Amino acid sequence: MEAIPVPTATSAPSDPTTTEEEGASVCGLEGVELAGNLSTSPEAVWEFQGTTGYPTSAAFGPGETNADGVRYCFQQSPSGALFAAANAVAQGSDPTVQEAFATYFTASGPGRDAAIANAVSGSASSGRIEIAGFRLLEYGDGSARVDVAVRATSNGQTIYGSGVYPLAWEDGDWKLVVSDSGEMQYNFAQIPDLAGYISWGA
Repeated sequence: MEAIPVPTATSAPSDPTTTEEEGASVCGLEGVELAGNLSTSPEAVWEFQGTTGYPTSAAFGPGETNADGVRYCFQQSPSGALFAAANAVAQGSDPTVQEAFATYFTASGPGRDAAIANAVSGSASSGRIEIAGFRLLEYGDGSARVDVAVRATSNGQTIYGSGVYPLAWEDGDWKLVVSDSGEMQYNFAQIPDLAGYISWGA
């Protein structure tokens, strides 16, 4: 798998606009930032879905878990978008909840139905994936692009990968934007190391 170049996020301090935007948090999480950035890793309590760690925070989310086991409700902020993308890594890599996760997490659009149909439940992989770092590539105007770096271990080998999650604020939560044909636009690629990423993980 060849690496693809990904734009580097600037490390400017966050200077958020705190005016409420249409679409209040689906579970009432407080705090709204309509613009901003992340130059340091936010504090998180790490829990595990199988062998994959995912971040939790009373401020940033996830604020709720539905009857299908899908964690949802993230703050409308740069940190909230990061937590949503990081939880997507864990939930999207667990075949036992993939279909339910896709049903909730996929943004509206021409490809939504196909994306849900393509998510097939099954048994978990024997490999191990760990979140290792991130870059916030874009944030503002109700959208975000979050680059999550992972460390994958399988059969005694370790590789690094990058997945870019395009998100949209919709119905009071972050949702994943998919292509018109229903493909998940993670732009996943193998990377040589974690250079350029902000270190973060369990």
